[in-house]
Amino acid sequence: MAQLNDKAVGAVLLAIGTFVFTYYSIWTLVIPFVDVEQPVRKLFPPQWFAIAIPVFLLVVGVTGIFGFLSFVMLQSGKKAAKKAT
Repeated sequence: MAQLNDKAVGAVLLAIGTFVFTYYSIWTLVIPFVDVEQPVRKLFPPQWFAIAIPVFLLVVGVTGIFGFLSFVMLQSGKKAAKKAT
């Protein structure tokens, strides 16, 4: 039973990832060559966001990783100091 749920979750995550990859690829590679008057351009945000969103996510991700590493290092330092006394 658990294997069926894992496969369903995996299929949903794969579908979401495929949709996001396709949407972002069209947004960054095709839409700049489409005329501004075309109605298909209303389906996509301005091109500036194609760079701003990944940069923001990268900064948040790196900050989270270094924050977690700092937390772990502080906790292990406290344990080592407590063990030494």
